[in-house]
Amino acid sequence: MNRRHLIGAAVALAFVATCTTAHAAPAGSPVAMTTGFYVDPNSNPATWVRDHPSDTAAATIRTNIAEKAGGRWFGNWSGNIQQAVSQFVGAADTADKLPILVAYNIPGRDCGGDSSGGAGSPEAYRTWISQFADGIGNRPAVVIIEPDALAQLDCIPAEVKQTRLDLLKYAVNEFASKNPNTWAYMDGGNATWIEAGEMARRLNLVEVSKIRGFALNTSNYYTTAQSVTKGNAIRAALNSPAQFVIDTSRNGNGSNGQWCNPAGRKLGDTSRDGSHVSGTVDSLLWLKVPGDSDGDCGSVRGIPAGTFSPVLATNLIRGS
Repeated sequence: MNRRHLIGAAVALAFVATCTTAHAAPAGSPVAMTTGFYVDPNSNPATWVRDHPSDTAAATIRTNIAEKAGGRWFGNWSGNIQQAVSQFVGAADTADKLPILVAYNIPGRDCGGDSSGGAGSPEAYRTWISQFADGIGNRPAVVIIEPDALAQLDCIPAEVKQTRLDLLKYAVNEFASKNPNTWAYMDGGNATWIEAGEMARRLNLVEVSKIRGFALNTSNYYTTAQSVTKGNAIRAALNSPAQFVIDTSRNGNGSNGQWCNPAGRKLGDTSRDGSHVSGTVDSLLWLKVPGDSDGDCGSVRGIPAGTFSPVLATNLIRGS
């Protein structure tokens, strides 16, 4: 019997214990139900290492990236989404680990940029995100909802802004109603993108109070300290006690102001509990997969967004 089942059997006692025990885990906590974050054996870097065992960079990438816990991104490339999510979450559950999932399929994704795409219609998206939640069920998970979707609200046509907000609210309610042991976080941009009060307003519009909270710095480079400051400012402006997570996969050297494959960046803290940083930070997470390209731009050209590059990976390991 793994830790999840042991805690599930004792969850009522754990909840009561919070009245008298300072460090008791709350009922429904996916962190308490598992024994650490899940390392995806089929991540892009892990797959590259398996396919290139003789490459001089393979051992370094294996040790520093492929064997570290990080997020699995799901979108219009994922096929049967319920099946894909269920298989990933099921593998983590069998290992008694906590999977990190990123839902990335909003219509008009990335405003036509390097990661453009998404569901073909609002109806298709509602079906997709509903099946995503069905794939998790009552198993423990962490989910990041639609990176950039709220921060990019101003770059989509005025007539579809409300539709996007409605879709994000729908996603929130799907996870809130179907996944009792999931901590879901709505993406809230980064340290310098969208003023804190305005982001709080947008988060409230999609009913963020119904889920665990919001995510910051997804696929970006701002330091953890900068993100904590921004997160606490957003949290102060919200009308709910939301927690937040920070993407630390590539923030070891901070940001140089560029977002697309910038040179001189470095791996940040591996996925772990974030309480040592701030009481409002649930976790530091590797959301963006280190070594996956941001697009055909920056220090390494010709590599489409989401495609793994051993050069980018090695640069992040070296901080060069």
